[in-house]
Amino acid sequence: MLMKKSQCARLQDIIGILNGLYSPALAEDWDNVGLQVGDPLAMVDRVLVCLDPSEKALDAAVDAGAQAILTHHPLIFRPLKSVTPSDETGRLLFRAIREGVAILCAHTNLDRARNGLNDWLAQRLGICDARPLSGGGEGLVKIVVFVPDGHEDTVAQALFEAGAGHIGRYDRCSFRTEGTGTFRPGSGTSPFLGKEGETESAREWRMETIVPRERLNRAVSRMIKAHPYEEVAYDLYPLANAREDIGLGRIGNLANPISLHDFALFTGETLESSTVRFTGDPDAKICKAAICGGSGGSLIDEAFRKGADVLVTGDIKYHEARKAESLGLSLVDAGHFATERIAARELAHVLRRKTEDRNLAVDFLELKEERDPFQLLGVASGSAVAGK
Repeated sequence: MLMKKSQCARLQDIIGILNGLYSPALAEDWDNVGLQVGDPLAMVDRVLVCLDPSEKALDAAVDAGAQAILTHHPLIFRPLKSVTPSDETGRLLFRAIREGVAILCAHTNLDRARNGLNDWLAQRLGICDARPLSGGGEGLVKIVVFVPDGHEDTVAQALFEAGAGHIGRYDRCSFRTEGTGTFRPGSGTSPFLGKEGETESAREWRMETIVPRERLNRAVSRMIKAHPYEEVAYDLYPLANAREDIGLGRIGNLANPISLHDFALFTGETLESSTVRFTGDPDAKICKAAICGGSGGSLIDEAFRKGADVLVTGDIKYHEARKAESLGLSLVDAGHFATERIAARELAHVLRRKTEDRNLAVDFLELKEERDPFQLLGVASGSAVAGK
C-alpha cells in the first residue's frame, strides 16, 4: 500500500486550521487573538504550543528549531504606542522577528469554542453532559438553497462538511421540500438545464439548514462548488436563536455526589495545582459543578442561577468569595495556571490530528517546563517553610 507523501506547510495553513476550529469571531471584544507577529507565507514544520509568551518559551522554540509559537495568552494585548527592547513585550517582539519565530494566540476563542479549553477542563474533572455556563448569544444563520432533483444529497454533504447542520447534540440537520423552479438562460450562459433564451421549469428541492456565523463563508463557498447550476439561488437569514454550543465556562453533573472537601482535593490533584482554596461547608454534597478556566469570578451569579453547587476557577477575589458565600454557592479556586495548563497539551493534540488529516508535515511540541508563577509557603509557629 502506497503512503501519501506529506506536504510542506506554510504559517497560513496553520492559521486556517486554527481559525476553523476556534474562530477569532468567538473571541471577546477586548481580546486580541490570531497572528501577532510573523509572515503568513513562511514555511513551518515545527510549532511550540504553550500557555504564556515568554523568554523561556522563545528559548525553547529556538532550541527545538520551531518556526512558530502558539500561545494561549496574547503577547500583544493592548494597542502598542511603541515597540522597544526596554519592556518585556518589545524585547520578545524584537527577538521573535530576529529569530524568525512567528507568534500566534488562541485565547477567549479557545475558551468559548466547542472542544476548547473549558470542555477539556470539564472532562478532566468528571463533569458529565457539560454545557456552556454563559451562553454564546446570537450567531446562527439559516441557509436556504434550491437544488435540482438528484443533486440534493451532494449539496447537503458539502454544507455539512463545512460545519452546517448542527443543532445541539445532533448534526446533519436539514429540512427539504419539493417544488418547481423556473428560469430562462440569458445570452452567453451555459445552463445545466434548458436552452439559451427559452423558459425552463425544473423539479427542485428547497433545502434549509443552519450554520454558525463564523463558518458561513466556508459553507456558502462549499455549497456553490458542489451545486450543478451556473448561478446558484440561495437565501441567508440571520437568526435570533441563542447558541447552545459555545460560551464561557461549562456546567454539568458529577457522576456521583461527593463532599466539597473531597471534590476540592480531587480538583487540586487532578489539575496538579500548587494550592487550592475553597469556600463553603466542607461536608456539603456536590452534585452539579460549574467550571471556568482562568479567571471566572464574573460567572458566580450565572453559576448560582443555573443551580451549580460549586464553581471551579482561578483568581477569586475576597469580595467575590463573600458574594458566593452569601448566595450559598461553594467555590474552588485552583489557580489561574492550573485551570489553564491543559490548553497546551490538548491544543497540540488536536492540531496534530488536524494536520495529519490534511497531510501536512508539521510537528506540534508542548512546552512542559512552564510553571505556576506563585509558590506556596507553609506557615507554622511563626516561621515560614517553603512548600512544594
